[in-house]
Amino acid sequence: MRGPSTAGAQTWNDPRSRSLVEGATQRRLEQLADTGLKDYRATAHGYVTFLAQLGEGLRTPPKIIKSDELELEVYWRAPNLSKQRIIGRRDTLLMPTDIAYHADHLGIVQNNFPNTIRIGDGDEVADVPHPLSPVGLREYDYALADSFAIGTGSRRIRVYQIKVRPKDDRQPRVAGAVYIEPDGGQVARMDFTFTKSALLDKALEQLSVVLENRLVGGRFWLPSEQKIEIVRRGEWLDFPARGIINGRWEISDYKLNQDPAPVLFTGPEIVSSPADIKAHKWTGRILDSLPADVTAVTESDIAQVQEEAQRLIRARALATTRSASLSARNISDFARYDRVEGLGVGAGLTQPFATGLSATVRARYGIDDKMLKGAASIGLTRPDGFAVHAFAMRDFRDVSDVAERSTVVNSIAGQEFASDYTDPYLVRAVGLTADLTTWMGFDPRLTASYGIESPLGIHASPVRGTFIPTLTFEERHVRRVELELNRPSQEWLAGTMLGARIDLRGRFPVERSDAVFPRANEHSGRASAVVTADHAFGDLRLATTTTLARVFKDRRAEPIVPELVYFGGPVSAPGYDFHSLVSDVGYSEHVELQLPAPFIGFSLGRYGRVPSRATIAPYVHGVEVGDAPQACVGEPPLVSAASGSVAVGSTGVDCARSSHFFPSIGAAYILPFNLVRIDVARGLRGNGRWTFNVDVSRDLWSIL
Repeated sequence: MRGPSTAGAQTWNDPRSRSLVEGATQRRLEQLADTGLKDYRATAHGYVTFLAQLGEGLRTPPKIIKSDELELEVYWRAPNLSKQRIIGRRDTLLMPTDIAYHADHLGIVQNNFPNTIRIGDGDEVADVPHPLSPVGLREYDYALADSFAIGTGSRRIRVYQIKVRPKDDRQPRVAGAVYIEPDGGQVARMDFTFTKSALLDKALEQLSVVLENRLVGGRFWLPSEQKIEIVRRGEWLDFPARGIINGRWEISDYKLNQDPAPVLFTGPEIVSSPADIKAHKWTGRILDSLPADVTAVTESDIAQVQEEAQRLIRARALATTRSASLSARNISDFARYDRVEGLGVGAGLTQPFATGLSATVRARYGIDDKMLKGAASIGLTRPDGFAVHAFAMRDFRDVSDVAERSTVVNSIAGQEFASDYTDPYLVRAVGLTADLTTWMGFDPRLTASYGIESPLGIHASPVRGTFIPTLTFEERHVRRVELELNRPSQEWLAGTMLGARIDLRGRFPVERSDAVFPRANEHSGRASAVVTADHAFGDLRLATTTTLARVFKDRRAEPIVPELVYFGGPVSAPGYDFHSLVSDVGYSEHVELQLPAPFIGFSLGRYGRVPSRATIAPYVHGVEVGDAPQACVGEPPLVSAASGSVAVGSTGVDCARSSHFFPSIGAAYILPFNLVRIDVARGLRGNGRWTFNVDVSRDLWSIL
């Protein structure tokens, strides 16, 4: 229990701070020889979990890829002998991976590390002076920051928190804090991270450690809880990717001075016996027993370590450096296919500069439309997440509120079967984008631009079939202001995972000075939201998606084709033709129940084994839309002879609908690892029909 601080103002290397750390260092040198502790035996139970995190800004919470649960027998003998036997190990594989852990990731830290700290068998950290070592006393600064009492009643013990920072943060060092019990000079807790130069693997972004000890037998401070987080980050194209190894241990059941045979400590420190592992009995499932916060980007104790280290030393001593790299938002930026440009090929380059400044250039050329598209931006990103970018672009923008397919699958379907589930138009614009700091769980992005919006025509020829027409409308010069609020899916209430994307924008066309007839007020606003929620009930999972959108405009104004609300397709309205339901207001609700289903398991070699369980997901879906657009009412859609395009939507637009509500039912079969989803659906009203769709998991759409 924490008590009031008595440390006063923080002063570096004052006599009291030096006295405490020198006493603790001397105690470590004595190797506890005079304490009566000759040896101990304990058990340790822990989890080593590998998580992956993808996406712009790495805002989406990481996903568990693999988790190992371990049971250890732990032995220690004075002065510094250690042995750990893995007597139980089981794993759960949620995605194919060949990750292999270093041996020391599978065990605990004894005696708060030796005088020279090594992690990852010396591949990740090596030769870093311990802050409580003779070398460390010369290489670190110390400051008494706080004191507090732990325990209750007569067993309350006062502990002092000593901040630690390197004298030279360009050297391989630690930064953090040690907590010292002053009477015996023993360590109650250590938490620290490492300077950039200490991280030998250049892909490492952060490595943080928390070691917590407790009083055993009324005299000895021995390991109690330990946490380690190892974060690797890379730029896959221009798509940030992060791998996280999260280790958590609880150590208990101490037996002191058992006098184990010296031969026990021969050989490697951490060993395992297949016979012992096979004999160990587990209960329940790993994922059910994992601590709830293990899926957080950074567990709270680790986050505090990193924040404190940022304050103690210059941020550049913890930061990793980046060089120019190939840039793409996803694989399809290199090659894609649609009915407008045919095959489009492209690439990009991002060049980071000092102090968060970076520049990006991307370009794509359509083989069939013979048009060069691209974008260029330069901007500044701060460590707190705030960023501002100036941009210029000449590229396509789609009218959809939700994508109906992954770009990769759409390219294949478009080329082979004339099935293109995009409705693009051309935008040439300049503007500014600001990524604001997180607000109420949302990541806000504000964009202001001036540009020209133009319709596009069909130029591609599929292998078989005929493309639906593109949109047509009169070219406009437009000022546009947009606020996007994105909340990555994360735990909300009672274990429910909630995600949301809200889009608010204003559109202000610029009236041409040579216009013959004055127009009605064409300024407009648009609001849309997509909210996802899912909750697990044991092996069952209930998942819902709510989509709503509305256009606000002068009633006398013509339909603003790029701003209308479009439903129809395997996501927005399964069982109905692509964008066949068009209006200036719409709402949809999708509810599905995901149930375990059988599958034929098989081995993937070093990447693990495909489980013998998939998922079946029956669902219901409903769409409510307003009246059809004015240009569509009473007459067939107008067709442009030049481009073969229509006034709104496609030739499948339901212009003469007698209902505003369009329900459908369906079911999906989701393969193991949630990699592929197969949907069958039936629209129950109007132009509803049977539809069939195969696509990769929607979690992968952003990178494909």
